[in-house]
Amino acid sequence: MTSTAQAPQSGARTAHPDHLGHVIFIAAAAAMGGFLFGYDSSVINGAVEAIRGRYDVGSAALAQVIAIALIGCAVGAATAGRMADRIGRIRCMQISAVLFTVSAVGSALPFSLWDLAFWRVVGGFAIGMASVIGPAYIAEVAPPAYRGRLGSFQQAAIVIGIAVSQLVNWGLLNAADGDQRGEIMGVEAWQVMLGVMVVPAVLYGLLSFAIPESPRFLISVGKHERAREILREVEGEDVDLDARVAEIEHAMNSEHRSSFKDLLGGSFFFKPIVWIGIGLSVFQQFVGINVAFYYSSTLWQSVGVDPSDSFFYSFTTSIINILGTVIAMIFVDRVGRRPLALIGSVGMVIGLALEAWAFSFDLVDGKLPATQGWIALIAAHVFVLFFALSWGVVVWVFLGEMFPNRIRAAALGVAASAQWIANWAITASFPSLADWNLSMTYVIYTVFAALSIPFVLRYVKETKGKTLEEMG
Repeated sequence: MTSTAQAPQSGARTAHPDHLGHVIFIAAAAAMGGFLFGYDSSVINGAVEAIRGRYDVGSAALAQVIAIALIGCAVGAATAGRMADRIGRIRCMQISAVLFTVSAVGSALPFSLWDLAFWRVVGGFAIGMASVIGPAYIAEVAPPAYRGRLGSFQQAAIVIGIAVSQLVNWGLLNAADGDQRGEIMGVEAWQVMLGVMVVPAVLYGLLSFAIPESPRFLISVGKHERAREILREVEGEDVDLDARVAEIEHAMNSEHRSSFKDLLGGSFFFKPIVWIGIGLSVFQQFVGINVAFYYSSTLWQSVGVDPSDSFFYSFTTSIINILGTVIAMIFVDRVGRRPLALIGSVGMVIGLALEAWAFSFDLVDGKLPATQGWIALIAAHVFVLFFALSWGVVVWVFLGEMFPNRIRAAALGVAASAQWIANWAITASFPSLADWNLSMTYVIYTVFAALSIPFVLRYVKETKGKTLEEMG
């Protein structure tokens, strides 16, 4: 296909669907994968201490069971793209829904610790798939004029999934009289916490049958007529469908498929821009954000907070996470990416430093002194708020925009892999570090938050208002 084949203007850039509500439903249904991403990632928070007691394991072994899901995440994310190109986006969603369902049942009814670890890996693979398929599908189906807003559904769904998992865990703990190993429906409460994910997983699977395949995939496999029908459905009657199909075909034929070799260069193996992407990913995780979502109930219990209250604080932290994400979505295109990242870094340093200070005090009757306890609790919420309104969203925006077109896909894959590895390192190390010295653990996270400031100032360029073609 030559460049003249796409000369007719399709009108897609300014197209408005005839039934916007239907398009919103399609994006929301696809974003259910993000909801499950958030839910499955953080639901383990309510089961950590019960798993420790049930299987009588130390902190190191426990950490591996919690973190091992991230290995599945990395594999799922690495394979989902090619799988989607071969069998379609919808089929990948359905496979992901099945894996989420099977993982929930297996995790709820394990017969040993290694069995639980296996089902955690299966769930992680589903998370990895959902993290790739959801945003890609929404971007391909959404009308250009609404793509940014509909694309934000994925991140919103993730943070809502985190919050709902903590709310469900808190409700189930109260139903079990505050005992994570108390009996509910013939099994221990923590097993029900992990098993409840069957409900949204099945719903995700059912919704995948109610939404159309991506027009881009249909065109790639020669199903042009069906692609036209879906384009008419999501972009409206005023679009020149023949020209629109020609545009998509031209874009697909002219795309450069970036490879790992394209990333090599410079004096340190990768091109400098790739290292900056890796740095953003690593800093995002090394501030310890996932400790707040994987271990918060354990953390609060370790300093004397009642189990039921610790679960409630995990839920309120998740609400703060949602609030911060909304703030970021409102201001990321107004204020810019770099200013938000710097504001977030300063706020995280303050929150983490206060937590480190509060945790440095000796426990009295198994609890932090009242003043330090309240400061730790408030500081934890401050930390999550500033992370959510900055690095939680901004890093993904940067990674989607900062790389030149010719290396974008491959560079994004490397940066995302670095993020999963950094996530695993923090998740696997926290229990042992907390046993060693909880206050010093938070000092380490504070140092990384502080180092992120000169990193952004020195290496990260603003991408607000620039086209992707300007990133060369």
